Amino acid sequence: MNEMKATWTGGMRFDLHAASGHDIAADAPVDKGGTDTAPTPMELVMLGLLGCTGLDVASILQKMKQPLERFEVRATHERAEKHPRIFTRIHLVYELWGDLDPRKVQRAVDLSESTYCSVSAMLRETVEITNEIRVNT
Repeated sequence: MNEMKATWTGGMRFDLHAASGHDIAADAPVDKGGTDTAPTPMELVMLGLLGCTGLDVASILQKMKQPLERFEVRATHERAEKHPRIFTRIHLVYELWGDLDPRKVQRAVDLSESTYCSVSAMLRETVEITNEIRVNT
């Protein structure tokens, strides 16, 4: 098992050390006792989803020999009113640029969301995740 570590640095801020050797911080907003100097843990979860599905889609499109020029994945979300304030809905927007076959882009997104993205698989157990795809030439 790979160990990761969170080290409290004061207030509500933690320095996070990943098993891969990379570091990132987490903090809370000022109104929650933090200093608002880093993403919140829930933002980090959402960023994990965006990175996971983005890496999958880019990789799949490259294997499909699609000429991807630019790619963004954005998310909006809703959270439960009461604690624990889990995500209840997430909407992903995949926006891609290049001379791309829309069917192949759809296939890449479907494969990411149904098979490859571990973060999406975990979240789907409790969250409704929807998407839209925008292909720009």
